[in-house]
Amino acid sequence: MSRIVVGLSGGVDSAVTAWLLQREGHEVVGVFMKNWEADDDDPNCPARQDFLDVLAVGDALGIEVELVNFSREYQDRVFAYFLAEYQAGRTPNPDVLCNSEIKFKAFLEHALDLKADFLATGHYARLAGEPGHRLLLKAMDANKDQSYFLHRLSQAQIARAMFPLGGLSKPEVRDLARRAGLPVAEKKDSTGICFIGERPFREFLQRYLPTRPGPMATPEGRVVGEHQGLTFYTLGQRQGLGIGGVKGAREGEPWFVAGKDREGNRLIVVQGHDHPLLLADTLVAADLSWLGPPPLAGGRYGAKTRYRQCDAACAVEHIGDGELRLRFDEAQWAVTPGQSVVLYAGEVCLGGGVIQ
Repeated sequence: MSRIVVGLSGGVDSAVTAWLLQREGHEVVGVFMKNWEADDDDPNCPARQDFLDVLAVGDALGIEVELVNFSREYQDRVFAYFLAEYQAGRTPNPDVLCNSEIKFKAFLEHALDLKADFLATGHYARLAGEPGHRLLLKAMDANKDQSYFLHRLSQAQIARAMFPLGGLSKPEVRDLARRAGLPVAEKKDSTGICFIGERPFREFLQRYLPTRPGPMATPEGRVVGEHQGLTFYTLGQRQGLGIGGVKGAREGEPWFVAGKDREGNRLIVVQGHDHPLLLADTLVAADLSWLGPPPLAGGRYGAKTRYRQCDAACAVEHIGDGELRLRFDEAQWAVTPGQSVVLYAGEVCLGGGVIQ
């Protein structure tokens, strides 16, 4: 029997994680992480209700529950990076950094202080192999697989990690929650990052970053509208441009963000989902992180440039000097600087880097 700290979020996934481990005979301790101080009463970030749900789960399971505040660590290690990346014109993925810097660093250290043998979460992923040589595998449910968000974990981190839901589908998890009588069995899944929640994204960023309006223009230089600041847009974006009625060369086709001219403060927009400027057959990534030996130059792998994307067949053209260059068999849509590219060898997640 092991002593296992379970990160309880107030949702059904982490509640079932705790229930499964308890059924196996482990000593389970529930911990709720508070990562954001502002907007406690904002309905877009219902941390108070989530904690009440965690307490209800603790009562149902008869386990100890603790609240631990990592807001300062989150501000320093995740949110500051998030803002800096947006200011630099890139689109960061804070969930990836939150896993490596908060959940499996600050939180893992806290779990070890509580004399835990392992830290378990409700992520959909699997682990295999021995300590020091562990493999991070995709979840059995491809639609819920979250290995993409876990690719920056180290061997030391996954040696202490447990992902009990990796072999289950979401409907199976819901059924188990009902069978166990868990009070969150029917609770809807949360969407978005807590500090943003479901509020308008641009409105949130404007609280922290300056606005600098400028022209929206086609690649040929025709001005078709005005943007509110390059920071607030991302490659491939279609909604919120405000130029849907503007006619262009491809009449009736929607407009998409295709690039940012930071020197001229111009947002480049094009018409048509399949416009050549939205497609890329190569990418360069830096800030690399590998769970084991790095991939080999000339080797062939599958890659995801965004969550829930099917693996795209690719070859490693170059790896070294802290950079990785990939070439895809088929051009990929809206490859976005700041997002993560994650490499796979079949079911095994190798790691990845940040798209440049």
